[in-house]
Amino acid sequence: MTRIPFPSWPDVAADLIGVATGRSHADTVIKDGIWVNVHTREALPAHSIAIRHGRIACVVPDASHCIGPATVVIDAAGRYMIPGLCDAHMHIESGMLTPAEFARAVIPHGTTSMFTDPHEIANVLGLAGVRMMHDEALMQPINIFTQMPSCAPSAPGLETTGFEITAEDVAEAMSWPGVIGLGEMMNFPGVSNADPKMLAEIAATQKAGKTVGGHYASPDLGPAFAGYVAGGPADDHEGTCEADAIARVRQGMRSMMRLGSAWYDVESQITAVTEKGLDPRNFILCTDDCHSGTLVNEGHMNRVVRHAIACGCDPLVALQMATINTATHFGLEREIGSLAPGRRADVILTPDLETLVVETVIARGQIVARNGQCLVDCPHYDWPGSARDTVHIGKTLAAADFAVRAPDGANAVRANVIGVVENQAPTKAMQFELPVTDGRVQATGEVCQIALVERHRATGGVTNAFVSGFGYQGRMAMASTVAHDSHHMIVVGTDADQMALAANRLAQVGGGITVFKDGVELALVPLPIAGLMSDSPARDVAAQADAMMQAMRDCGCTLNNAYMQHSLLALVVIPELRISDLGLVDVRSFQFIPLLEPVS
Repeated sequence: MTRIPFPSWPDVAADLIGVATGRSHADTVIKDGIWVNVHTREALPAHSIAIRHGRIACVVPDASHCIGPATVVIDAAGRYMIPGLCDAHMHIESGMLTPAEFARAVIPHGTTSMFTDPHEIANVLGLAGVRMMHDEALMQPINIFTQMPSCAPSAPGLETTGFEITAEDVAEAMSWPGVIGLGEMMNFPGVSNADPKMLAEIAATQKAGKTVGGHYASPDLGPAFAGYVAGGPADDHEGTCEADAIARVRQGMRSMMRLGSAWYDVESQITAVTEKGLDPRNFILCTDDCHSGTLVNEGHMNRVVRHAIACGCDPLVALQMATINTATHFGLEREIGSLAPGRRADVILTPDLETLVVETVIARGQIVARNGQCLVDCPHYDWPGSARDTVHIGKTLAAADFAVRAPDGANAVRANVIGVVENQAPTKAMQFELPVTDGRVQATGEVCQIALVERHRATGGVTNAFVSGFGYQGRMAMASTVAHDSHHMIVVGTDADQMALAANRLAQVGGGITVFKDGVELALVPLPIAGLMSDSPARDVAAQADAMMQAMRDCGCTLNNAYMQHSLLALVVIPELRISDLGLVDVRSFQFIPLLEPVS
């Protein structure tokens, strides 16, 4: 692994002092810009930033005393100088990209720091997979901090993962150089009930002096929530309304408000600041999950900041929520998140704070992007064969594997059905009366069939259920080896033959996403690394993803970013109803429920 060396503040303090006082010269000076000071929430015109060894030496009205013959001078020409943006909670795997290609995609958007939880790969490859992600992250020219995954499986006893994460794994990872804390603690019932394994992971993190990430995906703000907060999670991104945000910050947590490809939770929560007037220091912006199409076509954290401003947030407050608030939360306010002496010189030049057009991006004192083009190399890890051979379904699947048998003599059944909610991670627990033909339950109207195909241990297992909300028409199927969080193969379709074709196709290519209609493959996104990621350039993957989403529309789906909804239908820690390789899970009670019930 080739890490990009970067000096610590104490290593270069003498040189920073020398530049600030004029006794030595800066490597770079950005002159005549508007200094956006997120410490004081001010925009101060006619300032300059002097940089040495990739760190800020001083921010002053006149930096002429810092300029020598070899100093590179960048004329900001009255543009705003803002700190590089920080994504406080996200999963690189959700971009369908490796850390290198994800970095290449977001650098032109002004993201210079990311706090990543690689729990997707942890479910497939365990601690070894986390280490691979961590190592490639450290090779990048921007700051990618790793949160050690906490929950694989996310809900013990309700799903089967490829690997399990232990408290010993967490303790080991806390010694790795790029690990900043514990990833989202999704097993919120475990924490509320003082599960020894969950508390051991939290204790190992706190002993290392690092941050415990939260994930409280329940509307219950009573004793269960109180118990969760008492357990130690320091933040939460699962809020969906103003009351959720307020409850978290009142209890000393940071409320992370997300705008991902399909999660639109900023507008409904930011009113806690814009209307209720709560202290904005404890509110943070993040993306959680952004696929490659969003990154290439719409942006990353710059998109989130613009959205927050459009929702009525003061631009300087929105910038605080994407910079200094994040840095402070993770104990890095002396390293990143602001333009102040000693900090890493991560700077964006933009002509306007509201539209946030990112013209120039500087990371660690070097120009890394200009006018939407990444100008630096993002090195790749040498992913081994073990990371590329992870889809094992055990047999060639047939239509019969996707049959849902009805009770003998039944002409109709009442089915428990997963209801998709547009732009939200939670689902609805619904019931539909479905017809029976030749002893098999038929998915009709707005109801499709969903199946989870075991892909870690080649058991040949297929769990069948029903889902509503996609609007698919005709004979079609969509399959994906991205199925948060256990990442088996998830298949949604209207026809069993198409479902078998789609599932077998992904086994053939080693993972990814495919859409079939009338026996023809409309789109394929190959994801050869852990069945989750591609190491191809983001634009290539985005083009494939765009074709995949068009194929979904061609099959009748009108949901916004329906792929993200598809990929979360097996996430058995977010209410109300989910599918796992072990059955249909009611996440309100964390119990299995029958797929079919008698018609009264």
